[in-house]
Amino acid sequence: MANSKYEHVKVYEKQDILLPSTYIVIRIDGRGFHKYRLSQKYEFIKPNDRYALDLMNAAARAVMEDLPDVSMAYGLSDEFSFVFGPSCDLFERRESKILSTVVSTFTAYYVYLWSTYLPNAVLSPPLPSFDARAVIYPSARLLRDYLSWRQVDCHINNLYNTTFWAMVQQGGMSNTEAEAELKGTLAADKNEILFSRFGVNYNSEPEVFKKGTIVYRRYDDVKKPRVKQSSVMAGEDDGEGNSYDAIGSRAQEEKENERKLRTRAKIATEHVDLINDDFWLTRPWLLNDKPR
Repeated sequence: MANSKYEHVKVYEKQDILLPSTYIVIRIDGRGFHKYRLSQKYEFIKPNDRYALDLMNAAARAVMEDLPDVSMAYGLSDEFSFVFGPSCDLFERRESKILSTVVSTFTAYYVYLWSTYLPNAVLSPPLPSFDARAVIYPSARLLRDYLSWRQVDCHINNLYNTTFWAMVQQGGMSNTEAEAELKGTLAADKNEILFSRFGVNYNSEPEVFKKGTIVYRRYDDVKKPRVKQSSVMAGEDDGEGNSYDAIGSRAQEEKENERKLRTRAKIATEHVDLINDDFWLTRPWLLNDKPR
């Protein structure tokens, strides 16, 4: 930025550096998808529209392809959470830059890919848009708790919506009547309503509806970049009058190699249990902040 006599205005900019060595989560949420009946306007299938969910997942994958620093993302309904590891220094960890980049990139791809997944629903104002927030977690355990919380929400909301729309669409009840009957019911009650009245075994519902979607990087068959060997030792002159810091140079090289690995990684999309340990034990790189 060029120097000028007006640069004093920069002192009013907020310093919003996110704490170092913490996991960063950027959660985006659809604006008005339910409250302003956006899903009704475009006739999304109730209780779940697989094409609309696939569109969300495709936009999330596109974000991960554009931003190698994102290690994984979890989505349900009209929300997605993008995770950056503790070593991430994207935009020097400035919250406003990271947050605005993620939500704008997601929104751009969501609109761009719309016609691929929903070809019969022509977009018109008000267009789909998303808001976002940033949260930091100091440990892998807390990050897992956050993702477990979102997956539990996915299950609770989906069980309610599956039961509610069965009562309305198949049972002939009004929205108000279905809401009144479901008030105060437990999961077992909803399962009983689904099975006894409509012959629906909730456990047989598609996993994407019950568990949401985890998008992450896999490193199967991805070759690690070669580590360059320098003949110049620490403290020696490189021939151009510059002192060589072997430790700093090696660290920078390793960081660049890790970024290359993330860029080359395959992006996987699954609908699995994130609450138990199995998923994490078989994919340790997702929490140890190191590409496999």
